[in-house]
Amino acid sequence: MNLARSSVSLLAFAALMTCTAIPPQAAAPLPSPPTPAAAVIENQTPVASNRERFWLARDPVQGSVSVARAPSGAISVLFNGKQMPLTADGFFLIGFDRDSENSASLVATLADGRRVEQYLPVKPGNWQIQHVNANPLGGAKTTAEFQARRGPELARINAARARAVESDGWRQDFVWPLRGRISGRFGAQRIYNGSPGSYHSGLDIAMPAGTPFVAPADGVVVLAAKDAFTLEGHLLMIDHGMGLNSAFLHCSELLVEEGQHVRQGQVIGKVGATGRASGPHLHWGMKWNAARVDPLNLLTTI
Repeated sequence: MNLARSSVSLLAFAALMTCTAIPPQAAAPLPSPPTPAAAVIENQTPVASNRERFWLARDPVQGSVSVARAPSGAISVLFNGKQMPLTADGFFLIGFDRDSENSASLVATLADGRRVEQYLPVKPGNWQIQHVNANPLGGAKTTAEFQARRGPELARINAARARAVESDGWRQDFVWPLRGRISGRFGAQRIYNGSPGSYHSGLDIAMPAGTPFVAPADGVVVLAAKDAFTLEGHLLMIDHGMGLNSAFLHCSELLVEEGQHVRQGQVIGKVGATGRASGPHLHWGMKWNAARVDPLNLLTTI
């Protein structure tokens, strides 16, 4: 295989997992405090007993995630043909990738054998274009070093995402890991040093190096990269259950260990500029199974 072509391919794929801080002129103002998702689940009449249809806490939008509830008597639920785990009270979680199709389907099988089908229109996202000046190799000095290190790093990331943990963090009202200037938005098309890259996979919050940040919800630490990765730097990943996980990139220090259960609001690390970053900031990325979703979706008014 042509080495140059292979390097470009690896770099393009690796860009999906990284971010950089955006210069101050590209910053957006911090949104107002969120409306708790749990309040919606508890107070809206659609989640009452004897439900004939599915209920969703949020309208489906590209890059979003939503708590949902099945019709009364449902014993199984399919989302786009895939089996969803259900809680005893009929709740489950669904997500829509940044590039998801414009519609989705839910199918419930009831205890009496009947089926309830519901189709969901998925609204398009509004994505920006951002220009970034950063070393495309991140913490690697040469392309050869990058290629040698990147394969094992991706293997650890994929293994962490494949772990199944028990946590009810996904049902909580997510909180900000820290408050600060938003310097990068999820979904934005990135231009690195004049060359198009992949879209930005998370939310960047610019704060000085060493600023502590907290867990946005309960979960289990599935990866804590004490040796900095080439692109992500010191990477921390927390699984919140139901296929939903958070990734915190570019940290200067990690304060928890793999396998540790963390509680919402617990200090878990410190802001840094390790890996591919043009300045100190916290990149908060989220995935629901294979779908990349916007953390801001869990924090803004429903």
